[in-house]
Amino acid sequence: MNDILPSDSPLWQYLEGQVKAVLSQYGYREIRMPIVEPTELFARGVGEHTDIVEKEMYTFNDRNGDSLTLRPEGTAGCVRAALEHGLLYNQIQRLWYQGPMFRYERPQKGRYRQFFQIGVETFGMAGADIDAELILLTHRLFTRLGVLGSLTLHINTLGSSEARARYRKALVDYLEGVKDQLDDDSLRRLYVNPLRILDSKSASTQKLLNAAPVFDDYIDDESRLHFADLRARLDANGIAYQVNPRLVRGLDYYTKTVFEWMTDALGAQGTVCGGGRYDGLVPMLGGKETPASGFAMGIERILLLLQAVDAVPANIEKTVDLFLVVAGDQADAVAQVLAEQIRTEMPAVRLQMNCGGGSFKSQMKKADKSGAAVALILGDDEALEKRVQVKDLHGNIAQQSSSWHELAEVLGQLGL
Repeated sequence: MNDILPSDSPLWQYLEGQVKAVLSQYGYREIRMPIVEPTELFARGVGEHTDIVEKEMYTFNDRNGDSLTLRPEGTAGCVRAALEHGLLYNQIQRLWYQGPMFRYERPQKGRYRQFFQIGVETFGMAGADIDAELILLTHRLFTRLGVLGSLTLHINTLGSSEARARYRKALVDYLEGVKDQLDDDSLRRLYVNPLRILDSKSASTQKLLNAAPVFDDYIDDESRLHFADLRARLDANGIAYQVNPRLVRGLDYYTKTVFEWMTDALGAQGTVCGGGRYDGLVPMLGGKETPASGFAMGIERILLLLQAVDAVPANIEKTVDLFLVVAGDQADAVAQVLAEQIRTEMPAVRLQMNCGGGSFKSQMKKADKSGAAVALILGDDEALEKRVQVKDLHGNIAQQSSSWHELAEVLGQLGL
């Protein structure tokens, strides 16, 4: 679990701002859920036999003896909140959230025990149009971030729950015949979550899967038409993709469409965004049949990708435009009056005033280090005359004196 230091936070804020801007273009609304939920919610919603529930959750009993869990993902909690507050009855919802999730995993680059996700969930829309919208939204975001060229979109269909059950049986029947050749993880999953074997990282297991039953042979007609509609919509919008018949999501609630954005720029942690359709989750958690689809993206991995492909905007760490140097007792008495005047007249300008004293030389060093473009120098003489010296820290324009009431105009001429 990592600290996000002040030197790192500007990049986080940049990414979060870009995500919010794109989501607002599509009319999505934010929802905020608790970090802690009843353990049973995840056991039912995520699946008792998933790695998350079996091995990765942070679970504890509270003082009443109730079992609680730090949320390992956001979808189950979002569905719980929507049901609890009546958001799903005869309604269409486009929701999004962001925040920390928790999984007890082996820490590595891009994978932490406390990690941050942005999630999007939609309810009440059964067609491939909303599935396509989710993919188009992520495509627009990655284009805006400048990382699209390093990503590949993989799509697949898992069919209906009935089709998935038929395929599951056929897959287990086949794998039982080669059981002695499976890796340990696949052996553990064989009877509890066999579809996850399809994305096994073991080369020997992947070789065995070459002769396994093909999912496409078991897909129901409705799901096949849904997938064809999705592909037609992506084609019409010029979205490049790969159909990946071995793509399965790690959670039990997915049906029909699944998709992932993958990159080879981050080594083993190749998936930066994944999602799909989960029509069966709402009734599983006590609601009525409700079509639903969504996705989640890991913030840390996208930040790593921005850095890996040199897509971090220039000067992103700049947090100050103006630095107010205060030299003298008379200046100190009125410096904050001037600072507040500037903040009132120029609300978009970020001003940092020197506090805690210090020599003129040390304050000018602070001004340079702050990243500000301009230093305002307020000495005792300037304080008495209600004037201030304006110094371009980049040295492009000669230092000048300005009255307080003309300062906003002068700074505007300097591009602030």
